Amino acid sequence: MVVKTPPMGWNSWNTFGPNINDELIRTTADAMVENGLLEAGYNYLVIDDCWSLKERDAEGKLVADPVKFPNGMKDVADYVHSKGLKFGMYSCAGTRTCADYPGSFDHEYVDAKTFAEWGVDFLKYDFCYRPNFVPGHLLYKKMGTALANSGRDILFSACSWGHQETHKWIKTTGAHMWRSTGDIVDSWASIRDLTMHQINIWDYNGAGCFNDMDMLVVGMNGKGNVGLTGCTFEEYKTH
Repeated sequence: MVVKTPPMGWNSWNTFGPNINDELIRTTADAMVENGLLEAGYNYLVIDDCWSLKERDAEGKLVADPVKFPNGMKDVADYVHSKGLKFGMYSCAGTRTCADYPGSFDHEYVDAKTFAEWGVDFLKYDFCYRPNFVPGHLLYKKMGTALANSGRDILFSACSWGHQETHKWIKTTGAHMWRSTGDIVDSWASIRDLTMHQINIWDYNGAGCFNDMDMLVVGMNGKGNVGLTGCTFEEYKTH
């Protein structure tokens, strides 16, 4: 799978954080189509952290929270696909995710297969609670290999925050994009700082594996999960 242009879409984290559920995702899919976002090229809908139960099942598989997603994750994916959108999910290279749900460390192949069976098209792969004895490039290579052998084309979004000089090894992992910065918040200072951070790593960006400066905060106006000071209209437009 070769990604020729940076993926565009929507992710649940900035606005909703842990407060996600089946109805929200379906409503968002409807809105993305009805408001012209899909037509404009924003074709990915990605569920971030906090979607699963706190522990794996007896077979070691991830389980969607039955309260938040009572019909299971494949049913959600099928609905998103029915709207012409692509469906994305979240996991982590560590033993736990950043919000303390099960991570994919030592479960990469079973998780990649599970995501493929559910119809996932995009995986955001975070970097929390990782074992210190395993370097980042090996953690991402293992999941990259697992995804490549899952039986489905899944865009691999490596979210290592640029740690451990990610730019020097990320293209060896099979990742299609990589977080080159820490998390964004809804302020002009954050937008400016993450942008300026690209100056020394700009040459590593390109077709096949894109530098990722985290998600847009356009229009948040200081609200939501990463709301802070907000920005002016011109600052959002510049962003």
